[in-house]
Amino acid sequence: MDGERGARGEGSPRWWRHGPPWWRGAGGDGQGARWPWPSTLLITFFVLGGSNFAAHQQVGERAALDPFARALLVIGSGLLLWRHRRPVLVVFGTAAAAMLYLGAGYPYGPVFLPVAVACFSAVVAGHRKAAWTALGMLWTGHVLVAHWLYRWLPPSKDSAAPWGQEGVIAAWVVAVVAVSELARTRREQWARERAERARAARRRADEERLRIARELHDVLAHSISVINVQAGVGLALLDTDPEQARTALSTIKAASKEALGEVRQVLDTLRTPGDAPRAPAPGLDRLPELVSQAAGAGLTVEVEGTAPALPPGADLAAFRIIQEALTNVVRHSGSRHARVRLDHDTDALRLRIDDDGPATGADAGGSGNGLAGMRERAAALGGTIKAGPRPEGGFRVLAVLPLKVKAKEDDR
Repeated sequence: MDGERGARGEGSPRWWRHGPPWWRGAGGDGQGARWPWPSTLLITFFVLGGSNFAAHQQVGERAALDPFARALLVIGSGLLLWRHRRPVLVVFGTAAAAMLYLGAGYPYGPVFLPVAVACFSAVVAGHRKAAWTALGMLWTGHVLVAHWLYRWLPPSKDSAAPWGQEGVIAAWVVAVVAVSELARTRREQWARERAERARAARRRADEERLRIARELHDVLAHSISVINVQAGVGLALLDTDPEQARTALSTIKAASKEALGEVRQVLDTLRTPGDAPRAPAPGLDRLPELVSQAAGAGLTVEVEGTAPALPPGADLAAFRIIQEALTNVVRHSGSRHARVRLDHDTDALRLRIDDDGPATGADAGGSGNGLAGMRERAAALGGTIKAGPRPEGGFRVLAVLPLKVKAKEDDR
């Protein structure tokens, strides 16, 4: 779409906002910069051809082009091949070649073009003082040659140049510096924008990684807890009550099948990030199913209240918070009874999950990852999670989820 807007004139074209691709590798330190062969050859041929044309126009006024003059022109232009890798050396080298050329009395022409290109590259690469110094030395040298040293330098019987010519040269120097500074400023802006986009991409990747980690943790922790409890029941009753053991195995089969389905759904989103999930995300409409699974693990769950219609994100977060809280009761509490209360008003949905305890291990109330995942889910919606022991014994998880969630602004 950006390219289309640029083509139609609506806004700036993509290259102006993000920088041309060929310029991104030309770093100030020269590392990884490409050798600019095509542009260097083009400039060299232009300088040689333009100087030859200028020599024909200035016959009798300036010294004729000889092999030394052409060598200076080739050296000055050829140095541009290193302008991305050694910008300071190149800007002083091109200025020195141009100064020798002018001091020898050779014809005026495009001899200043390599100096302008070298100055541009040096300023863009961050070597501003070097570029300004080289241009200042070249202009000072030209003033000395044109108004004082011309008496002793070729061509013979040369006269002083008019001072108006120095004004024109000074204007060209200012123009070159101004364009170079504009390009440097724009390039720094492009670099900042690329860095910001890279940070935003990493931030989105981290958020997605945490989201997937939460999903996998919630799905696997709940299902594996059910499987673990039922496996213990099946082993204990295998000899004395085969029918009850069969029921435990059936519960294990159903729980493992559901876990595989949800894990496959999460993995599908990784394989096809641009596609919508094939199955809808779970929500509070599946709360009876969750209660049934907890009953299969030996936990009786009492549900009070009903939930309003929720946005998909809040619906999924509420389901996962209850799922993780019940999983923690199964894994870390000696209580076989839990209570889930749902309450809401116009602003928020409140979830309260209680058990009577006591804790059966050091991780009372749940593991660090489970509680952290619940807090992250609530915080992503602007809600809160409080979890801790109850004064009368047991453990309580209290979640407050806002019903009106502000949409996050897209990363740019």
